[in-house]
Amino acid sequence: MGRISDFQLKDIVNVANGKKLGNISDINLNLTAGTIESIVISRAGKILGLFGKEEEIVIPWAQIVKIGEDVILVRHSMQSLPTEAGAREE
Repeated sequence: MGRISDFQLKDIVNVANGKKLGNISDINLNLTAGTIESIVISRAGKILGLFGKEEEIVIPWAQIVKIGEDVILVRHSMQSLPTEAGAREE
């Protein structure tokens, strides 16, 4: 058994590409079933988090591959980033 504060210290890494997604900022619980539904990772916006809003990534519990001592491995497919406004492929 572990504490939520212990999970918040672990890095979340995507096994699909090896990139660090961030750290857990919240956990969604199913109080009826007594289970964890998903973890929420907050990522800072633009320019060191000073400008722009925080982006949240929700990882369903079924996509957690392994919980290690220092890291949590997840299987997450990142959505492709939109192209810049006005940029067109020809």
